[in-house]
Amino acid sequence: MELTIKLTTEQIIDFIQQMPGEEKLTVVRALAKESLPRRAERMKYLESKVREVCTERGLDWDTMTDEERQDFINDVVHEDRECGQ
Repeated sequence: MELTIKLTTEQIIDFIQQMPGEEKLTVVRALAKESLPRRAERMKYLESKVREVCTERGLDWDTMTDEERQDFINDVVHEDRECGQ
């Protein structure tokens, strides 16, 4: 006989919070490991979009310094203000 138990997200979180620290860490590691392939895929997609926006604005992501990249991302995130402020 196969038994299935249905739990809400809140019940699962509550259950995990009751676990000893090392067991919680095992759960977190397993979940993180599962998400790595999707994370890499998302990062690749987002990087292509950032490069596209750079090109649209006459910039070259590959030749920008780390500081210029940070400033660029900050400007994109805060487009409600003028760039460079």
